[in-house]
Amino acid sequence: MKWIIGLVCLLLIVGVLAAWVVGMYNGLVTARNGYKNAFAQIDVQLTRRHDLIPNLVETAKGYMAHERGTLEAVVQARNGAIAAQAAASANPGDPTAMQGLSGAEGILTQSLGRLFALAESYPDLKASQNMMQLSEELTSTENKVAFARQAYNDSVMTYNNKRETFPSSVVAGAFGFTSAALLELENPDARQAPQVSF
Repeated sequence: MKWIIGLVCLLLIVGVLAAWVVGMYNGLVTARNGYKNAFAQIDVQLTRRHDLIPNLVETAKGYMAHERGTLEAVVQARNGAIAAQAAASANPGDPTAMQGLSGAEGILTQSLGRLFALAESYPDLKASQNMMQLSEELTSTENKVAFARQAYNDSVMTYNNKRETFPSSVVAGAFGFTSAALLELENPDARQAPQVSF
C-alpha cells in the first residue's frame, strides 16, 4: 500500500514537472512566433518601400537625364536591400541577417537622400505631381517601417528576456532556443527618414 502512495506521489511530481516544462516551452515558442510575426510586418513595409523606388527613379529619369550615376546608385542600393530583406525574411532574428539588412537599408536611405537633395535643383521635377505623390508615399512608408521596427525590437526583447531568465533559461537551453537580434540602423545619419520637400 505504501509503495502505491509513493508511486502516486512520484507520478504527481513528474506530472507537475512535465506541465511546468511544457508551459515554459510553449511560452518560448509563443514569444519566438511573436517576433517572427513582428518581422513580417517590417517585411511588408520594406517591400512597399522597395516597390516605390523604381517609380521614383523613372519619374526622376525624365528630368535628370545627366544625373545617371545618382539614379544608378539608388537602383543598386535598392537591389542590395531586396537581397538583404530576402535573407532576413528567411531567418528573422538571425544576427548576421539583421546586420546585413540594417546595412543595406542604411545604404538605400543614404542614396535616396542624395537623390532628393539633387532633385531640389530641378524645379520641374519638384513640381511634378507624380514625384510629389511618390515622395509622400515613400515618407509615409518610412514612418511605417520605423513603427514596425520598434514593434519587432520590442518582441525580440520580450523573447530574449523570456529565454534568458530563470527558470525559462533551463528549458530554452535544453530545446535550443537561440538569441534573436534586434534590427538597428547601422548608420546614425540614417536614423531619420529622408527629408522630402516637394
